[in-house]
Formats: sequence, C-alpha cells, structure tokens
Amino acid sequence: MSATAVSPPSQPFPQAFPQPFPQQSPSAWHTPLAQPAQEFPTTPLRILSGQVPAGLQGAYYQNGTGRLARGGEPVGHWFDGDGAILRVGFGEGKVTGTYRYVQTAGYRAESAAHKFLYGNYGMRYPGPLWEHMAKILKGTSIKNSANTSVLALPDKLLALWEGGNPHSLNLESLETLGQESLGWLKSGQPFSAHPLQDPLSGEIYNIGVNAQCDLAIYRCDAACHLIKKAVIPLKDVPLVHSFVMAGPYLVFLISPVKINLLPLLFNQQSYADSIEWRAERGTKIIVVDRESLEIVSQGRTDPWFQWHYGNGCVDADGNVRLDFARFDDFTHINQVLREVPTGKVKTVAHGKLHQLRINPKTGQVLSNECVIDRHCEFPQVPASQVGQPWNVTYLIMHRDGAATGQDWFGTLGRFDYASDTLTTVDLGEGYYGSEPLYVADRMSPERGWLLAVVYNSHETQSELWIFDAQAIAEPVCRLALPSLIPLGFHGTWRAA
Repeated sequence: MSATAVSPPSQPFPQAFPQPFPQQSPSAWHTPLAQPAQEFPTTPLRILSGQVPAGLQGAYYQNGTGRLARGGEPVGHWFDGDGAILRVGFGEGKVTGTYRYVQTAGYRAESAAHKFLYGNYGMRYPGPLWEHMAKILKGTSIKNSANTSVLALPDKLLALWEGGNPHSLNLESLETLGQESLGWLKSGQPFSAHPLQDPLSGEIYNIGVNAQCDLAIYRCDAACHLIKKAVIPLKDVPLVHSFVMAGPYLVFLISPVKINLLPLLFNQQSYADSIEWRAERGTKIIVVDRESLEIVSQGRTDPWFQWHYGNGCVDADGNVRLDFARFDDFTHINQVLREVPTGKVKTVAHGKLHQLRINPKTGQVLSNECVIDRHCEFPQVPASQVGQPWNVTYLIMHRDGAATGQDWFGTLGRFDYASDTLTTVDLGEGYYGSEPLYVADRMSPERGWLLAVVYNSHETQSELWIFDAQAIAEPVCRLALPSLIPLGFHGTWRAA
C-alpha cells in the first residue's frame, strides 16, 4: 500500500447457500460476486490491524447486490441483484457487524421457486407476453430489488431502489418490516436512491421518474413526512439517477437518453436495452427553487452522462458550482455494468471528476472543467457540507495503468479544490474497494474518517477499512467481516 499527495418478518439467517466461494474467478475482484452472499447475525468484529477511533460512535450501513444468479441463471445486469444490507455498529468499546437480505416480495417468491420470476433493469419478464401485460397493469412485472442505497430515519432504515417504494428495516437487527409508503407514497411510486438532506434544516429531498415522463420532486421533513411535491413534465422517459443541492437550489443535469417504451412494454427488450443515447439533444439543465419547487431556469449544454454528484453550492458571486463523475456517453458505461456480474469487463468507460459552474438565474453554463483526468466514481463530501461551500471531494479510483476489466477500484482519492491537489492511497495489489463514506468524529467534529468495504483477495476475505479523512494514507484500522460482502453501491451513517 502506498499513499501520494409490510411483509412478513424475515427468517433468522437460513443457511441457504452452503457451498464455498470458488477460489478461481475470471478476475480476482469478482470472487465476492461469484456466489450468493451469506447472511450473518450481529457478530463481534475482529480487529486485523490498528485501533478503532474512539470518536466513531454510531452505525455504518451499506446496500448492494447480494446475489447475481438464481437456479443456475445469471442476472442480466449488475443492477438486477437482490439487495442486501451491511450494518457495522460502533460504540461502548465494541464493533459488531450484521448482514441481511432485504426480504422483498420478489426475493421471497424467487427464493421459494428457485428461479427468476420477474423482469428487472437488465432482464425481460421470463413468462409469456399475455402474462407480462397483465402484470404490467398490476404493477408487478418488475421486481423491486431494494438494492441501491439506504436512508436512516429516526425510527427505521430505508432500503432504496430506483423504480418504486422503499422498504423499511429495523435499524438494529436489519429485519425487513415491509414495503414503506411513508404515509404518502402510492404503491409502486418511485422514491429514488439518492435523497439529499439539508444539514441546516434537516429537510430531505428526493425524486421519482414515472412512465408518463414526469419528474416528481419531494420536499420532506427530517422524518420523511411530505411537505411539498412538484411535478415537472419531461420529453420522453429520462434516466435521472440523482441530483444535487446547491444552497437555495436543486439542480438536475438530464443526460440525452430516451427510453423506447414499445419494445419494453411488449417484452421485446429489457429496460437497459430500451435506452437509446441521443447525443444530438445535449444535456438539459433544470434549476429548481428548493423551497417552492418551482423552476428557476433551464438551459442546455454538450452531451454527457453522470450517475453521481459530489456536491453543489452557491459561490460568493451568486453562481452555482457543482462537481460530478462524467462519462462521455451512456452506452459504454451501461455495457460495463452488464459485464460486471461475469467478471470479464472488456468495455472501456472512464468517469472523470468535472466541476461545472452555471448561472442559476439563466441556466447558462459558465465553465465545465475536468479536475481529475483519471477514472473515478462515487464522489463524496461530509454530510455537514451538502449544499454548502466545500473544498474537498472524496472518491474511489482505478489504479494508474490498470488494465480494462482486469482490475477494480483500488485507490482512494482526496481532491482539494483550495490547493488543486489530489492525494491518493493505493489499497495494495489484490485489494479492491467500494464507495468511501465520510463520517464525522463524535468527539471532534472538525475531523472525520473514511469508511470503505474492501475485498482482500489474498485471504478471500471482506474487511471494513477506516482512514483518516484529513490525510488519507495507511488505514488506521482494519476490521474482518464474517463472510464475503459483494462490493456494493451506496451507504450512510447514523450517529449514536
């Protein structure tokens, strides 16, 4: 390693997957994805090196795909796997881990049938067309996988997915409590996977895109009770995975993709197959007032695609500044994500950190600069800085010179806008990381820690690594997890 500058409750941990993980996989990083992950109950975690910082007090949660095959048949896309939640609790001198599948209706039905029963992001409905059409009318043709992110509310944990209601879980045991309406969501209504919480007011904002080409925006209180909702009609059905908060604004960068509905409705293509890249349309910019949810301005600029933002704010000159991981188009990154479950990634799609400045009153782009010319994803900032001026963005990156498909994210990055400096730490050959999550120290809030799930291919072991966020270098602590955790998507922290 080197550093440079309401469902039935789930059953108690059935041993449904007794087979061992294979020692051979197409790529070393792929082993945790090669077999369904094993659940484990609340278990004390063994320290492999270092010490747990005393100021880490609370619970870390991460969501991801726990299984990518069923009945000998693989999923069609990384996004199709069943959601499973990791919880690591810190406090009273102890560290414990828990890992459980989200017991969605689809997960339970397919577990009983030992085969796929639903369509999904990269999978067509497996039954006849008439049955597919009947289930579309009932809203049951697509499985809610609950596999993308998590939101910790005062009394429950939400497992989030792009295209439907969240599922609620017990904050401690991760027992699935059921599909969650929050008291205002209709059945099947999208409540997307990237809510944003204002660190000053505590208000939570989220979105949902429906088949009628409408972008719904939700403004909620800290318990996710709805305060206000607005709907913005959009042309075609867009793919809006996330958005950014910038002071009094919400900003949406809508990439030029179009969903071809007819082949999707007639089960000729999966959702992923029906997405068409239309570069000639450019990227649409929509700036929304965060209080009224009314459109302030709209603009259009050159085409690109992004999944994730780092942060946004309003600078002293009144203009909006934001950063995001930019891809040249959607087609290539979508193909990469198809190939991830196979362990043989041959397609090239490089995300690079960009900083965009716009005039919020007009939607005009003032500048759009690449700040890290190196493949990276999952940009992060401290929760206390969301929507506020910030200097440092954290990322997970590929190693310099990594061969396409032969390596996974193996480097953490810390980019400081004030000094224009990128500091990186290589996890080491054979170690592969996931999204780094910034956690504020309970006793010294001015400092923080980065938490990341890391796969150690030398020991065929999943670990949780803790880094000093101010000067990332060697991890200050490494914790062994009881079973292999597939490299996941997004996490959150709930302070004690």
